[in-house]
Amino acid sequence: MFNALSFQRMAHVLYRAGFGRAALLVTAAARTFFAAHVPPEVVIGEGTEFGYGGIGVIIHRDAIIGRKVLISPGVVIGGRSEMRGVPVIEDGAKIGAGAKVLGPIRIGAGAKVGANAVVIHDVAPGQTVAGVPARPLHNRKRSAA
Repeated sequence: MFNALSFQRMAHVLYRAGFGRAALLVTAAARTFFAAHVPPEVVIGEGTEFGYGGIGVIIHRDAIIGRKVLISPGVVIGGRSEMRGVPVIEDGAKIGAGAKVLGPIRIGAGAKVGANAVVIHDVAPGQTVAGVPARPLHNRKRSAA
């Protein structure tokens, strides 16, 4: 089934093969069908998935997305106007719907970003963050009553 990620993968192959204009046409088709902007230059690892077809996903062309990452609808992975650099999302991370991951930061392997969070600092591997700005959620142990 075609979705924004499958269009990006086609565009990426075309881009790497030197067919930049064709890659841009495929990217434009993804933008038209899915309201998604995922440039052909983006490196996206195997097994990564876009939830619900990747509707509304926007990723900066220099971002690096690891393997088996889940990117939910409406996610923005991009830069910050006052800083150079873009995010790196490590293997197995999960990014919730509507989250914004901004600037030269790293989302660690297996980390989770809550829906609508705004992440502007590194997230440690396995950590869960949520909120605006995103902050770590502490695991609360349930007491046996």
